[in-house]
Amino acid sequence: MLELRDVDAGYGRFQALFGISMRVEAGEAVAVIGANGAGKTTLLRVISGMLPASGGDIAMEGTSLRSIAPHRIVETGIAHVPESRRLFPRLSVEENLRMGAFVPAARSRYAERLDYVYTLFPRLKERRAQLAGTMSGGEQQMCAIGRALMSGPKLILLDEPSMGLAPVIVQQVFELVRRIRSEGYTVLIVEQNVAQVLKVVDRAYLLEVGRIGKSGNADALLASDDIRKAYMGL
Repeated sequence: MLELRDVDAGYGRFQALFGISMRVEAGEAVAVIGANGAGKTTLLRVISGMLPASGGDIAMEGTSLRSIAPHRIVETGIAHVPESRRLFPRLSVEENLRMGAFVPAARSRYAERLDYVYTLFPRLKERRAQLAGTMSGGEQQMCAIGRALMSGPKLILLDEPSMGLAPVIVQQVFELVRRIRSEGYTVLIVEQNVAQVLKVVDRAYLLEVGRIGKSGNADALLASDDIRKAYMGL
């Protein structure tokens, strides 16, 4: 579904990604793990068009994304749930969800998509008139994922969904990931919480200072002594 080939990217003279090659197949959940500053968020920004690649290619279902305007990439079926959720705090839950359905194909199915999101996340329906900024961290993450689902995506990019949340809320967030996986969505998730994320994905790539250091089956990486020592403190 998604393929990156030798992708370079950076900010001005600073290069953050070096020759990244990776694949995400339809129906998979794939994680990108690594320390803070490794380039994980930059990787998702490049995929969703928020940051242009300076080299290599990114293809979604065989179509190069480098030739597509950033605001049109969502129309290829990619939805990005950004770091820190980035909701509109003074808008209601339902108004935030409406913002996710701005592409023409989603606007024509707005009522259907809204009903689907409310069925998946009943709490959002209960809180639909509440200002998004007044909800708990877990509820806000639920709303951010729901907003992404409103576009009817094929691939969901999740950037550090557990960041800044209390441990009990972190468990709720990873349950959300399991839930959207069970609905058949393809997921690419960037996450520092290595122990938790490797339990909910099929495969993972380890990003080290902008380069792929290791990749493989999630269970194998979870059992790796190197990964456990470096990223889990075990």
